[in-house]
Amino acid sequence: MTAFSLVYTLHVLSALVWVGGMFFAWMVLRPAAMKALDGPGRLKLWVEVFQGFFRWVWVAVVLLPISGVGMIHLQFAGFEAAPRYVQVMMGLYVVMTALFIRIQALLLPELRTAVTAQDWPAGAATLGKIRRLVGINLIVGLVLVAIAAARPMF
Repeated sequence: MTAFSLVYTLHVLSALVWVGGMFFAWMVLRPAAMKALDGPGRLKLWVEVFQGFFRWVWVAVVLLPISGVGMIHLQFAGFEAAPRYVQVMMGLYVVMTALFIRIQALLLPELRTAVTAQDWPAGAATLGKIRRLVGINLIVGLVLVAIAAARPMF
């Protein structure tokens, strides 16, 4: 395995975990939870889901720029020689990370507090905010993946 293939594999797996996890949560878990659980049960479920999923997102948040910079240096001999799509991908990564940090640092503690206090209306309102931001982040992530898939290979 070459250095580039190792770095590329880490990069793709990190993106897969993050974007794929959001896709699963939005398209599969959310509708199933709506059918199977009452409001308080759903809120409790999401607190647990976010805690577990966000650990993996943090791994992706760290590995994506490290592996991305590694690929830039291995493939393009530096940032100056990198094509425009690489710069666009870096910008979209920053947007995704900012949205994730907003959810992790501001909204998840708010959701946890509401669930602990059994303030179900406040919890539902906070979960709605999280759902919207995750939906936006999912769209940004899918666009980023489409850009990566459409680029010329090596």
